Amino acid sequence: MKQEKAQGIGFFQKYLTVWVALCMGVGILIGKFLPGIPEFLNRFEYANVSIPVAILIWVMIYPMMMKVDFQSVKNVGRNPKGLYVTWITNWLIKPFSMYGLASLFFFVIFKAFITPDLATQYLAGAVLLGAAPCTAMVFVWSVLTKGNPAYTVVQVATNDLIILVLFIPIVKFLLGVSNISVPWDTLILSVVLFVVIPLGGGLITRVMVSKKRGKEYFENVFARKFNNATSIGLLLTLVLLFSFQGDVILNNPLHILLIAVPLVIQTFVIFFIAYLAAKWLKLPHDVAAPAGMIGASNFFELAVAVAIALFGTTSPAALATVVGVLTEVPVMLMLVKIANRTKHWFPAKGAPTEAAAQ
Repeated sequence: MKQEKAQGIGFFQKYLTVWVALCMGVGILIGKFLPGIPEFLNRFEYANVSIPVAILIWVMIYPMMMKVDFQSVKNVGRNPKGLYVTWITNWLIKPFSMYGLASLFFFVIFKAFITPDLATQYLAGAVLLGAAPCTAMVFVWSVLTKGNPAYTVVQVATNDLIILVLFIPIVKFLLGVSNISVPWDTLILSVVLFVVIPLGGGLITRVMVSKKRGKEYFENVFARKFNNATSIGLLLTLVLLFSFQGDVILNNPLHILLIAVPLVIQTFVIFFIAYLAAKWLKLPHDVAAPAGMIGASNFFELAVAVAIALFGTTSPAALATVVGVLTEVPVMLMLVKIANRTKHWFPAKGAPTEAAAQ
């Protein structure tokens, strides 16, 4: 508990599962009994991007992006093994395993319950999730597993740089294989809006405040003022998204379960690939746990935003990404418990291991 307070785990994060469930319920009720609210908000869009969703996603992402110290990237060559695990899992395995699992379940195992057209849309949503490894909430998971904060920053910073380069071509390729045509300009606009702008804004804020008041003030005072903003943004985003999808969810409860199955399996598979690879490489637990968490969790903010931009707020593809949000928090908290209970798998502190990046 002391470490959680010291590193900024607040009231919202502590009871995140409860808040997520409540907000999803509120969103569904709004969509069912007050449909005029989501219909009104749905009018505000630009280039197929929902402005209300964009604002809430910025509120959610921006505080986390401020924590990314790109100065740490200069040290990646010192202790690269943990980074190799993160990079290989996130970009050479995860998008393609998600595509394979989603195709298997939607087109083969669940073909009696899902039409081919719906399966294609659900697959598109799953691909967007699989191609977007976590860049923001991973700080929360890292704290809960007592991850090395300096190394986690390097893992996230390099992942943010890679996503700028690889997200669009991977999505374009996998959706193209599925005969789903997506415009380049919408993908590029989504990455600019939901990665480049908050990442750049966070970097500018960090540099300016650190230059004026010092790095210690920024990290221990300024950044912590925004700790609850991420959770509030997440919860309001959930209310909005589930209000958009309220009728669809109530009319297709079985489909929610069917979509969740491959997403949950994928989360566990990717976590253990990274986690056991780190164990094989004899990395310390405080590097291994965040490495597993980054790959297992998703940058669902980006996936949801892109799905809405490409297919619409009430589309089956957007529903699939929303189900990703639905499963994300409880499954990740389960993996946090697994990581904490298997700490003895890794070298004890003081043994020769992969040192921190800083």
